[in-house]
Amino acid sequence: MRKIEVVGFKRETLGTKSAKDLRNASLVPCVLYGGQDVVHFAVPMILFRDLIYTPEVAEVELNIEGEIRRAILQDSQFHPVNETILNVDFLEIVDGKAIKVDVPVKIVGNAPGVQKGGKMVQKLRKVTLKGLAENIPDFVEADITGLDLGQTIKVSKLKVEGVSILNNPTNPVATIDIPRALRGKINS
Repeated sequence: MRKIEVVGFKRETLGTKSAKDLRNASLVPCVLYGGQDVVHFAVPMILFRDLIYTPEVAEVELNIEGEIRRAILQDSQFHPVNETILNVDFLEIVDGKAIKVDVPVKIVGNAPGVQKGGKMVQKLRKVTLKGLAENIPDFVEADITGLDLGQTIKVSKLKVEGVSILNNPTNPVATIDIPRALRGKINS
């Protein structure tokens, strides 16, 4: 996983009014769960650009008033109208403890079905992995080499070392759709 540093400061007061005041000052109220204690802190909104607005998974090095903690982004909430970040939750990475995280799926290879005029459609953009943080990859590869028209690659065909995939093994990851122009020629 790639690493990102986020610098924040502890919140003195909790509650709706305090959170609203933080947001007005371009700060995001944040919470860190999963460790020995729950930490409430605030981070400047601009620091979330490389963390939230990307499909990639990142390990976050939280620097909260000089105290360094490792975490992953667990959840983020946005305002329904103006899309500003309302709240961010982090899950602390504890050595020896497994974490669950969504990782993007990357399609690799050339399918013969595409060369025959089919269209590759990616049905699953992310898979949920469970394992130790050091074993979580940046992405999971789905090899479509060998897929012909109408064939599908399923979650059960994905291979990741050291972690388990929590998605249903029968879910399709990618399929080669048969175009309308070829349907009548193939079926007859």
